[in-house]
Amino acid sequence: MRSSPIALALLLTVVAAPSALMAQPSPPQRPGQAVPQDKAENPAAPQRRPPASLETLFQRLHDAKTPEEAKGIATQIQRRWARSGSDTADLLMTRAQEAIKNKQTEIAVELLDRIISLQPDWAEAWNQRANALYIAGDPIRSLYDIGETLRREPRHYGAIMGLGIILKQQGDDKAAMAAFRRALDIYPQFEAVKKAVDSLRYEVDGRET
Repeated sequence: MRSSPIALALLLTVVAAPSALMAQPSPPQRPGQAVPQDKAENPAAPQRRPPASLETLFQRLHDAKTPEEAKGIATQIQRRWARSGSDTADLLMTRAQEAIKNKQTEIAVELLDRIISLQPDWAEAWNQRANALYIAGDPIRSLYDIGETLRREPRHYGAIMGLGIILKQQGDDKAAMAAFRRALDIYPQFEAVKKAVDSLRYEVDGRET
């Protein structure tokens, strides 16, 4: 079965993503975060270690030796992704995720529409709407939102996995495998994706040999 133009464009983005994407700059300091005082001004003040940058977390995720270690790092990354910088958007996201959990997809999509209008550069908002649309039975619009997610965060292994799932359901096993393998390049201990690769290995690699 032939892939849709949207799916093909997304696949090219995923497969051709350079390793330089792993070296994105650290996010700016959060509004309201206290600026560390100079040691000379307050020599007794404890010096807190700054939080690891996303670049550092992704390198640690790539190098993790066990699924348990990787899962802990992935949780830290997902917490970073969950921050919009807007209290209003964060509250709406909480409600949208509750709606998705309760299978109220129309409400979820409406809430996510509002979130994206408030924070159009928030990759996780696009990813969550892609998820809601997929659950609602609209894979084409879901693919579009996956594309918007990856434009903002090319390392979003969850969105890349979602792309692979949709491509597999469309019957394009080879393209699905390429997406799954790209997700594993970022998150090698991602158990769900490893199982997806194993399930396609014979169909794809067997045909090529």
